[in-house]
Amino acid sequence: MAEVELAGRPAPAASAEPLLKVEGLEGWYSESHILHGVSFDVREGEVVTLLGRNGAGKTTTLKAVMGILAKRSGSVMFEGRETIRLPARAIARLGIALCPEERAIFSSLSVEENLMLPPQVRPGGLTVEQIFELFPNIKERLSSQGTKLSGGEQQMLAIGRILRTGAKLLLLDEPTEGLAPVIVQQIGRTIARLKQQGFTIVLVEQNFHFAAVVADRHYVVEQGRVIDTIPNEDLAANTEKLHRYLGV
Repeated sequence: MAEVELAGRPAPAASAEPLLKVEGLEGWYSESHILHGVSFDVREGEVVTLLGRNGAGKTTTLKAVMGILAKRSGSVMFEGRETIRLPARAIARLGIALCPEERAIFSSLSVEENLMLPPQVRPGGLTVEQIFELFPNIKERLSSQGTKLSGGEQQMLAIGRILRTGAKLLLLDEPTEGLAPVIVQQIGRTIARLKQQGFTIVLVEQNFHFAAVVADRHYVVEQGRVIDTIPNEDLAANTEKLHRYLGV
């Protein structure tokens, strides 16, 4: 497959300041206190993962960063701007996009309608043609309804949809969950190519074997806290510890 060039998105320049800096993030569902001082940072052009067992607080962290967790406190800085008190729509306009685990494909709409649904909020989004180059599977299903797609095709469509918006920071929640190995490999290649073209990605994963292929750094989340940080080059030396953290 030919390399997909993303017009208007130059490779990021080196910067001492993180693109995203999360400090002391607290989060609640109603009266249930889920996040307990989560802190991590992501530099422009990096892929980092939040690793942890089910229920550790990884997805809640993404929702808090995106502003769709109603009750949250702490600090979330994006491009040097505090966003903790902003609503989700304002955060999206700044250039952050979430691809949820459930994919949120509208079953009554066609692939094309789903793809075109979100507005382009910033310059630098992928064109439909570039998305089709990344995911030729969904081009072949353009007129199919959302209910007719396989799990892998739904995931490709969900990722493609946020790539249209012009978002600079992509939050991907369990993009490989329940997918066949060949589709997992395709998603991995896509993440690597997006990184090469300057996108910054926070990836929630339980599969650290997949994460090791695409990420620069891993934050281990347990009971709503970041309990460890592992550079990708040190992952092999920490395999036993990761097995213990993840219960695998």
